[in-house]
Amino acid sequence: MTEAAALPAQGFRTISENRWVRFTTRRAGRLLVSLWVLVTAAFLMIHLVPGDPIRAALGPTASPELVAQWREDLGLNLPLWEQYLHYLQGLFTGDLGTSIVSRVPVLDIIVQRLPATASLALLAFLVAVVVGVPIGVIVAVSTHRGRGRGLELGFASGSVFVSAIPDFLLGVALVYIFGVQLQLLPVAGREGPESYILPVIALALGPAAVLARIVRVEMLTVLDADYVRTARAKRLPRWRIYFSHALPNAVTATLTLAGLILSSLVIGTVFVESVFAWPGLGSTIVSAIQMKDYPLAQATVLVYGALVLIINTIVDWILAVLDPRTTVADA
Repeated sequence: MTEAAALPAQGFRTISENRWVRFTTRRAGRLLVSLWVLVTAAFLMIHLVPGDPIRAALGPTASPELVAQWREDLGLNLPLWEQYLHYLQGLFTGDLGTSIVSRVPVLDIIVQRLPATASLALLAFLVAVVVGVPIGVIVAVSTHRGRGRGLELGFASGSVFVSAIPDFLLGVALVYIFGVQLQLLPVAGREGPESYILPVIALALGPAAVLARIVRVEMLTVLDADYVRTARAKRLPRWRIYFSHALPNAVTATLTLAGLILSSLVIGTVFVESVFAWPGLGSTIVSAIQMKDYPLAQATVLVYGALVLIINTIVDWILAVLDPRTTVADA
């Protein structure tokens, strides 16, 4: 009897393990394919530019000998397939090329600028979550079952308006109000904790509004669930019902959106860093494009794309751990 009872459990365990193996394999395969497409697109970027990128970078007054020397140094005189193989080899060895303008290895510039961008995006993400989730919960509780019509209308209108403002436009407004008019906060550079305030607000305000709307919708659904009604019948404290029973069950959709928000914040640094003269990858790629420093722009695009792909993959994994049902589609 014991052996017979053990067989179904062992069978279910085997099915579960096989499903996780297939989920892991497919997610890893998708990541590798996406990275390969990204790498190929970044490689072709310098070859799709009309005309000669070296001539464009050096200017019309550069001598033909200098242009030819730079083309040889960058390997642009080789056949396209050979350039592609050299490019892949360089990626595996950490060689992302050399900046045309500064003649500094691109990897050194990336390593120097990446922490500024990462700290800005992560801090903005934390602010968006810390602000958006509690507001969504409070509004959901206050407007549950038709209560607080005025609050619901004001929240819906305000959150849509705030989330529709482009982050760079919000950054310009913050610079004008708090930097030019009030002169309360620094508006350029990365000098001290206070220099983070305005760029973080510019990045986090819109995502916080979006996150609050989603949390409210999910919480309203969960608050009508049977287990929440049971918790109320047991006369549990309200804070425990909302944060111990309701909020954890609304976290799946919220976490999915949070991952997308983090990806959008990474990309959004390109515009916000330009507004605040932030010494990160965002301002680097803008200046590289303006100065036609194609190897630097190429590598920065590659880093941005890789960060977004990796973040999305990590979110998929976290969702699978919190809710194993998400692995069924990959079974």
